Amino acid sequence: MKYARIFVRSFFKWLLIAGVVGVISGGVGTLFRLSVENANVLRQANTWLIFLLPLGGLLIVGCYQLCGIKSPIGTDRVIGSVRAEEEVPVILGPLIFVSTVITHLLGGSAGREGAALQLGGSIGTHVGKLFRLDEKDMSLIVLSGMSGVFAALFGTPLTSVFFALEVISVGVIYYSGLVPCLVSALVAYSISGYFGFDLEIEKVLAVPDFGLFPVLRVAVLGVCCAVLSILYIFTMDRVDDIFEKFFKNPYLRILTGGIVIVGLSMLFPSGHYNGSGMGVIFQALDGEADWWAFLVKILFTAVTLGAGFKGGEIVPTFFIGSTMGCFVGGLLGLDPGFAAAIGLIATFCAVVNSPVASILLGIELFGAQGLIFFGIACSISYMLSGYYGLYGSQKIMYSKTKAKYININAK
Repeated sequence: MKYARIFVRSFFKWLLIAGVVGVISGGVGTLFRLSVENANVLRQANTWLIFLLPLGGLLIVGCYQLCGIKSPIGTDRVIGSVRAEEEVPVILGPLIFVSTVITHLLGGSAGREGAALQLGGSIGTHVGKLFRLDEKDMSLIVLSGMSGVFAALFGTPLTSVFFALEVISVGVIYYSGLVPCLVSALVAYSISGYFGFDLEIEKVLAVPDFGLFPVLRVAVLGVCCAVLSILYIFTMDRVDDIFEKFFKNPYLRILTGGIVIVGLSMLFPSGHYNGSGMGVIFQALDGEADWWAFLVKILFTAVTLGAGFKGGEIVPTFFIGSTMGCFVGGLLGLDPGFAAAIGLIATFCAVVNSPVASILLGIELFGAQGLIFFGIACSISYMLSGYYGLYGSQKIMYSKTKAKYININAK
């Protein structure tokens, strides 16, 4: 009975606290999603806004400096807070919200999930302090905040739960966070749905019948996704290093990056590579994509985020994965739309090292009929992407090639 009381008390504790986090995350995530979507619509209707991007960058740096945040704080800081290595400043939430909206409004190439994880981490930290949680429980409440905002943004509650549980330490899933994360994600998802938001991407796929040749084609596509993920992460890191080396001053750094993006936008005036690029993702899922689109998007995103603009890397990952998959899948004899979906899921898996969340993402976005192929592509891309990852503070706890404890940071 003693142990039963402990578990029951813990269960109801997390129902309450994670429920509060879910309500706040759902409200903030819905407002954030609405703001970013409207910012993209406004930018597309007023293409001249791109010329204000350098000034917007100066405003972003100024806001961070004014709030006393001198060094860059990103998703890595949130991941570190789960392991009690660092604390997420509460002010980070409003800062990343405003900065991401500015980036999208003025044409920077970025996603939203980086902001979602930082918003969620900030919410979780604030609520944890309010309830006077100890160090171990603070880690779980930060995870539940990440799950909640992610679910509100993308409409994928199960993916949000397992992404938060997997992304911190590869090879170890924090099952103690399952109930808090699920409660927060479901509450936040319900609130987002109440205001008319559902799945960010939803598509019925032309899934091939299971057989040797479809399996081999999907396997080859999984290999391509692994290679693409390494190229993407390598480019992001090298561009960031270049900015860091030549532009020590954050104002000069972001001003230069903004000017470069304006120049690139003149070379590629379609606007497809500015903002989130959701329109291109939808086209790829319909079977249409330019073969060079993923390369250009990598360049736009690397410059935008390397210069110091805010947002995230995962929606750009969806872009590059779906467009590459659409093109390469067509060459392999797969339906281009189906191959775009495989590319989206498997590239996401490779850059975040979260295979369970990636397979669930495929099911929530595209239905379970392609489950076997999702599993094949994600398994291959996960293993062959090596120890690369978007988040440098992500710990690779166990080897991808043998049952061996290695405990290294993602490259």
